[in-house]
Amino acid sequence: MSRRVGVVPLLRVFLVVLFALVLLLQTSSFPGQFAAMAREDAELAWLRWPLTGVAVLTLLGFEVVLVATWKLLGMVERDRIFTTDALPWVDLVVRATAAGGVVFAVGVGLVGLAAQDPGLPLLLFLVLVGIVVVELVVLVLRSLLRQATTLRSDLEQVI
Repeated sequence: MSRRVGVVPLLRVFLVVLFALVLLLQTSSFPGQFAAMAREDAELAWLRWPLTGVAVLTLLGFEVVLVATWKLLGMVERDRIFTTDALPWVDLVVRATAAGGVVFAVGVGLVGLAAQDPGLPLLLFLVLVGIVVVELVVLVLRSLLRQATTLRSDLEQVI
């Protein structure tokens, strides 16, 4: 328990910073970048709104994951993580990651259609593979949480 005491508040600080940076990207940086792209290159102007939508929705999924992580950290602090109360939050992480990955895949496809150089589509594809890996790891961790929750409730009944 003593190690968690120092780690959880530190992680919360970084979650707040990360949330603020993602919100900045979502509301200013990406929309501004795609607007500038549309002004500078008429051939790519059609991508402005689809890519803005992809960026905003993908980052929204990431924000949902950050909020769910915040809630799960509260359960860790209260030693309630291995209860059924945690499962809906983990399920939300699974759904948000999957939805964000699907939206991001659409963006990778759009960029791939318009790309003249394979570098950016390959980089975006690498990020997409990373999203899929995170999704699969979260699915494994969800099953481990379910098993640990069952074992803990069985143990509490025995005691």
